Amino acid sequence: MFWTLELASHLEDAPWPATKDELIDYSIRSGAPIEVVENLQELEDDGEIYEGLEDIWPDYPSQDDFFFNEDEY
Repeated sequence: MFWTLELASHLEDAPWPATKDELIDYSIRSGAPIEVVENLQELEDDGEIYEGLEDIWPDYPSQDDFFFNEDEY
């Protein structure tokens, strides 16, 4: 499984919380690249409910990881 910011961005608007099958269905319906679907298919299917993208990709950078000060602009 290989995630990039571009691939992960296709799941930001997914209907969280969601199961693996719901995420695969969402990514197909939303026209996400095939790599997103393939990455989701590689997840273990133990019926787990994913609360957010961080559950799938623990290293996903949060808004706090960027050093952009919105108040300056």
